[in-house]
Amino acid sequence: MAFDNIYKEYIKEIEERKAQGLHPKPIDGAELTTAIIDQIKDTDNPHREDSVKFFVYNTLPGTTPAAAVKAKFLQEIILGTAVVAEITPAFALELLSHMKGGKSIEVLLDLALGNDATIAKDAANVLKTQVFLYEADTDRLKTAYEDGNPIAKEILESYAKAEFFTQLPEVPEEIKVVTYIAAEGDISTDLLSPGNQAHSRSDRELHGLCMMTPQQQQEIKDFQVQFPDASIMLIAEKGTMGVGSSRMSGVNNVALWTGRQASPYIPFVNIAPIVGGTNGISPIFLTTVDVTGGIGIDLKNWVKKHDADGNLVRNEKGEPVLEEVYSVATGTVLTINTKKKKLYHGDQELIDLSKSFTPQKLEFIKAGGSYAVVFGKKIQTFAAQTLGIAIPQVFAPSKEITVEGQGLTAVEKIFNKNAVGVTPGKVLYAGSDVRVKVNIVGSQDTTGLMTAQELESMAATVISPSVDGAYQSGCHTASVWDKKAQANIPKLMKFMNDFGVITARDPKGAYHSMTDVIHKVLNDITVDEWAIIIGGDSHTRMSKGVAFGADSGTVALALATGEASMPIPESVKVTFKGEMKQHMDFRDVVHATQAQMLQQFDGENVFQGRIIEVHIGTLLADQAFTFTDWTAEMKAKASICISQDNTLIESLEIAKSRIQIMIDKGMDNHNQVLQGLIDKANKRIAEIKLGVKPVLTPDENAKYYAEVVIDLDVIAEPMIADPDVNNEDVSKRYTHDTIRAISYYGNDKKVDLGFVGSCMVHKGDLKIVSQMLRNLEEQQGEVKFNAPLVVAAPTYNIIDELKAEGDWDLLQKYSGFEFSDLLPKSTARTEYENMMYLERPGCNLCMGNQEKAAKGDTVLATSTRLFQGRVVEDTERKKGESLLASTPVVVLSAILGRIPTITEYKAAVEGINLTKFSPANKELVG
Repeated sequence: MAFDNIYKEYIKEIEERKAQGLHPKPIDGAELTTAIIDQIKDTDNPHREDSVKFFVYNTLPGTTPAAAVKAKFLQEIILGTAVVAEITPAFALELLSHMKGGKSIEVLLDLALGNDATIAKDAANVLKTQVFLYEADTDRLKTAYEDGNPIAKEILESYAKAEFFTQLPEVPEEIKVVTYIAAEGDISTDLLSPGNQAHSRSDRELHGLCMMTPQQQQEIKDFQVQFPDASIMLIAEKGTMGVGSSRMSGVNNVALWTGRQASPYIPFVNIAPIVGGTNGISPIFLTTVDVTGGIGIDLKNWVKKHDADGNLVRNEKGEPVLEEVYSVATGTVLTINTKKKKLYHGDQELIDLSKSFTPQKLEFIKAGGSYAVVFGKKIQTFAAQTLGIAIPQVFAPSKEITVEGQGLTAVEKIFNKNAVGVTPGKVLYAGSDVRVKVNIVGSQDTTGLMTAQELESMAATVISPSVDGAYQSGCHTASVWDKKAQANIPKLMKFMNDFGVITARDPKGAYHSMTDVIHKVLNDITVDEWAIIIGGDSHTRMSKGVAFGADSGTVALALATGEASMPIPESVKVTFKGEMKQHMDFRDVVHATQAQMLQQFDGENVFQGRIIEVHIGTLLADQAFTFTDWTAEMKAKASICISQDNTLIESLEIAKSRIQIMIDKGMDNHNQVLQGLIDKANKRIAEIKLGVKPVLTPDENAKYYAEVVIDLDVIAEPMIADPDVNNEDVSKRYTHDTIRAISYYGNDKKVDLGFVGSCMVHKGDLKIVSQMLRNLEEQQGEVKFNAPLVVAAPTYNIIDELKAEGDWDLLQKYSGFEFSDLLPKSTARTEYENMMYLERPGCNLCMGNQEKAAKGDTVLATSTRLFQGRVVEDTERKKGESLLASTPVVVLSAILGRIPTITEYKAAVEGINLTKFSPANKELVG
């Protein structure tokens, strides 16, 4: 009866979804699957026909509870203990082949190693196509082989030859595409997967409805009807595709609308999207495209114009003029030739596509995604070792670049230290393809549900023992504990906790729920500057080690395997000269770095797709994180801080104390991961002090793509990153490249709301807020807010420290609202009063999925997000603006209700300890 009710509830949900234009939601629960099977067995059941369809076409694979029940029933059908007219034993085996691991592999092994020779042979043929095997599976195969089982030997021989890969269809030589310009200028993942729809990401069909606009979706559909033999190529005209966030959901949506179905038996999982951008694809977005076996193209269809003498032509603003090399106007039919690696318009060759079709990328495309190749290589290695033979050369050899007599950059050193499977004795340089050990992994809460899905789909059940530490955050859903969060987050935390990850929320309620910003926690638990970090957010940019923002799938792969694969990136060296002025904040140095770089290279962003090696020297990890965090907006692949010995040691001591707080709260698990990190920090500190292993520095003769020297002497005013929403050139709007001094705005630029918070601030910023309030009260007798000021500390431990030092009392004195963990907000705030709001630690306005400013507002924020609709949406009459600045500028702007003049600013910060920075007094090289 209970199962009958479960099915009725599902039918009710189907009717509700139908009203929204949606298909039935994919099934992941064991109870519903069991109910469906009961109805299939009952030949007189009125729901039997639908139940068969649900069972075959709508049950999620991998390690979901539903997949386990499905696999066991398919086993019964194959063995003949259950008979279903619509599902023959042969069809049951085909269904198992599409289930990608977990219980399905267990069933296939049961059958292949069983006593029925015919069934064993058929099951073995299916197993030969599977790659998502784990130790329990490979141990069974190895034991059976050693016991003389001929089927086990046959399977291992097939694996050693990598027949699961070689017998796949080849990549088509020609791929016809139809262009579709999604937008002019940089396309952020907010356009493809809006932050305010984060709650629906794990429901792929529902989430797909939020990509771009309904009109654009219909236009794509129309092109698919008009060109049935072509793929739609989504394009960022005069911009970069996929900037901002590392969203698997963004690529999933593109694939859902323009790709092809991965399997006829897995609903709403599409692969093989094709995307292009005038300035290429954002590095983290391109990694996600590889996950789905897609193609990313750097179109280069607009270039800088030169006159007859070869001089750069500039417009009246002094900006380089662009000219169109070839058109990719919406509806243009192009041809991709994967053998010649060229893009054609008819017979006209347009550009070389060698970077889009490296041997490795061609393997990803052939296999339907990078995971299959990663797991395939592992299973091939296992099989060859078990058989005692050399590994046959099937996959393209990793590119190993060595340069005699050339020094190593910092990132080259880290990759060499952590490389796996490299030719012994080889030292690798930028451009080499490398598998590397991952030390730290981070999962955040709005992509975490997808990471859990990815782990289930690749049949992973426990974290790789080679990972030093992993953390699941609760920061992106911290602001509003609504019904969506209440339904999703506890489920996510339990999954991750069971998997072996340190979780912000304890499923058993033993410790206080944490909403600390994921990047800050990862920055604290990284205790070795030689570490590699993978995190499910574009701002995974630690100031210790090298960190890469990644999609939810790459995070899942890192958790499951302890590895990541990528080419060693090129580096750009950033050093500083001069002296910071007393009234300046380090955030201004960060903005000036981008402005001066663009100026030095005639508007070319040399940071894009590369590592920024910043010689920070004297700045502690907390403060240096302000720089590395911003490198996501610089479009860099990652950033590395080069520190002095004493600075790094002090940063590690701070990290130790914060990890100890986590332990004291009861957050460590049975593996004592957090204690292990403290032990590693102590070891690293001892190594530095004893000179056993020096602090990471590049070699003196390392080679860089470019070197940028930032002149601190010329930074005279606070700097603002402006979305420039009314720029006549649409492609120049909503980039992070328009950096202006505050004097540009005079004293009439109204500010409707100020926001101090998210990952770009540290403890010092919160102290600056309290010091400014005290300063202004002394100067003016009172502090009156002419615009709301939202303040969100990044972590709870910062609030604890502020309370101990007296700053929190002052913030409370001026606030009109203070968060309560006992009574968190259940609905998002839609209106603000002119007062200060002390919000719960977390992402808050920066995320855009819960809290937002009023539509059409001008917001001044310490955040990193200025994309259209993210922090603030437009009205019909006025565009919302998210301008980005330092903490003191934001605070003063909220008090004044406008951007201050330089005179007002200097008076307000007089005597306040702003975040100061001094360049190292010696060159930091090894």
